[in-house]
Order: sequence, then structure tokens, then C-alpha cells
Amino acid sequence: MKVDMNPILIDLGLIRVSWYGMMYVLGFIGSYLLVRYQMKRKNFGVSRVEVENLYFYLIIGLMVGARLGYVLFYDLKMYLADPLEIFAVWKGGMSFHGGLIGVLIVGVLFSWRNRKSFWKITDLIIVTAPIGLGLGRIGNFINGELYGRTTNLPWGMIFPRGGPLPRHPSQLYESGLEGGVLFIILWFLKDKKLPTGGLLALFLSLYGLFRFFVEFFREPDAHIGFIIGPFTLGQLLSSFMIVGGVILFIYLKIKD
Repeated sequence: MKVDMNPILIDLGLIRVSWYGMMYVLGFIGSYLLVRYQMKRKNFGVSRVEVENLYFYLIIGLMVGARLGYVLFYDLKMYLADPLEIFAVWKGGMSFHGGLIGVLIVGVLFSWRNRKSFWKITDLIIVTAPIGLGLGRIGNFINGELYGRTTNLPWGMIFPRGGPLPRHPSQLYESGLEGGVLFIILWFLKDKKLPTGGLLALFLSLYGLFRFFVEFFREPDAHIGFIIGPFTLGQLLSSFMIVGGVILFIYLKIKD
């Protein structure tokens, strides 16, 4: 099966809306609606207006963090040679791990400035994060980017940028695990007895575990390749998330 989809959803000349951009929008809308649903059932110590303000800053933190994360983690040498390329976001280049750092920084600053509990806010919002992750990977699939390694399996797909051989649709693997499965787990656990902030710790470890696994099927970035034996940069960064999530959960359990 050949994947050759038009990445542009709406083209009105001066106005162009991509599928990938629309996935970001739908992800934030879905997240916000589920956050509002949770707020009606439980007090998280934050008002509707405060949540709406927080989402505005989270969008900025995500976009800036994802871009700078890609610059720092994946191709720093190239961007140092041509710094203006940092602003050429239309050429692609966004890092999940950088975006995560960006939204966490925004969350810490927002909580500190408004004298709110950072851990309660993360419990409220992080459970909805997989929605955006799952939709984002579908956007990658439509764009024909971040495809998998070559395979002989019957569901292998040919991506225009990946040459003539069929490849794993690793974007869909990630969408299913990092999006669907992770959401189901966190949504199920959100009403269980966990330490405050425990959902963030679980998110970090579970996402890291799922991403580490899927990286075995995903084609490494051509300009980076494998960094430690058979392991990729994505797996290295995900390892930090797994360990960090476990340490954070133990800390919160003792602290609670």
C-alpha cells in the first residue's frame, strides 16, 4: 500500500490549513473539554478562567519548546551555522521531548505566579495529553514523515519520502500506544488513590516505555542514525523519562 496523501486540508490561496496543524488544534480542544469535564466532578483548586489562561500559555510553551528541543537535540550544528533557520518552522522539525519541557516550565511558572498546586494542575491536564499525541502522530502519517524501517509484513506501507520499499507505519503504532492506550490507562487511574502528581509520573514512565518500544520499528533520523549500538536518540531521551517518572512517583509517594 502506498501512502501519498495531501498534507493540506484547506487551500484558499493566501490561507492554507494543514492536516498536521489541524491535529494540534483538535488535540487542544479535546484536552480542554475533558479538563472542563473533570473540573465539574472534582475540585482542583483552579477556576475556569485560570485554566483558559493556562492553555494559552501551554500552547506557546509547547510550540517554542518543541522547536528549540529539535534544534538542541537533533541538529544543533546545522542551526548554529545558520541561526535564522531556527525560525523556519514551516520546514518541519519539532521535538516531543522539547515540547514536554516547554509545557512543564509553563506549568511551574503559572502555578508559582498564581499560587496554585503544580501537582494538582498536572493531575488535571496530563491525563488528556495523549489525545494530542495520538492525533499528532496521525498528522505525521498523513505528511508521510517519521515513517518506520523497511519490513516484509503485509501491512507495510510505501512512503514517497522513504523510497520504493514498504515500511512499518510506525506513526500509527505511536498513535495507538502513546495516544489511545496511554489515554485509557491514565483515564482509568485518575480516580484511583494515587499521590498528588502521580499521574504526571506515570505519564512520563509509560510514554517513555511506549516510545522506547516503537523506536525499534521507526527509521532513525538520517543525519543522526543510531547513537549507542542499536539504540536511537529517541530511545535515549525516552530512557530518561522512564527513570525520571519512576523516581518522581517514589518521591511523591513518600511526600504524600
